[in-house]
Amino acid sequence: MAANLPEYYFRVRENGAAVFRVDTENRHRRIEMDQIAVVNIRNGDIKPQGDRQLSDEDLSVIGDWMTERKALLEMRDMDDIHRAMDHMNLTTQWAQSRATDAQLEDITDDLLLAMHDLRSVLVRKKADRLIKNGQ
Repeated sequence: MAANLPEYYFRVRENGAAVFRVDTENRHRRIEMDQIAVVNIRNGDIKPQGDRQLSDEDLSVIGDWMTERKALLEMRDMDDIHRAMDHMNLTTQWAQSRATDAQLEDITDDLLLAMHDLRSVLVRKKADRLIKNGQ
């Protein structure tokens, strides 16, 4: 089982990860994880732990993980937006067919403000893109 473990483990944190080197080749045959760095994917920082010097292989593996992690998070963001659109459509159907007057009274103002805010941002961003692209 231990032979199939990766050489590195990334403990995901809010803006990146703590990076560990996995060791299964010790005399006790235990899995040992030695933290070698902390990475921040937002600003690209890679901070070695303690006085440690990261090898080229360490930096390469960490860089690859950061690239893959950014792509995964971007994909998740887009999935969340598509889910939000589905929820908006389901909310519209609910408001039209099942919502009581009391339920509508409870959510209407907040929902209208949120939709107005979103619409304002989307219209402004679309106008910026049109100006940028010379249309």
